[in-house]
Amino acid sequence: AGSFQDAGVIQCAYNLNFPLHTVPAISAQCPAWSAFSVSSPAVVLETVKQATPFYTVPPKAEDRPEAVVVRLYEAHGSTVVTWLQTSLPVKEAMLCDLLERPAAKEPLPLEQQGMRLSFTPFHVLSVLLVLRQ
Repeated sequence: AGSFQDAGVIQCAYNLNFPLHTVPAISAQCPAWSAFSVSSPAVVLETVKQATPFYTVPPKAEDRPEAVVVRLYEAHGSTVVTWLQTSLPVKEAMLCDLLERPAAKEPLPLEQQGMRLSFTPFHVLSVLLVLRQ
């Protein structure tokens, strides 16, 4: 009933197409943990991957093996502001293009709520996270 946004169609589609798989492990009590969260149901965190190093001579600042790229998109056809939170030790965050090159001169502010991201309808954003060693 209602719109596809209200019905949770995006989440149901991901659950169907990418089901969680259980792996046997030693019986130990572990606290629940999540590396990332997004504050808006309209934004989908699609990909988390190690940043691709640029093999250039001389090396540039983008050549960071300690970096992770997070790719997100707006799935409801709306304009939305969301917070990306992570439990990873982030030293610096910046928007990047699809080739993982920094898209802005200034890094994203790291706030207590996380990183503030603005989306237009169906917009894709990539965030380069440089982790502390």
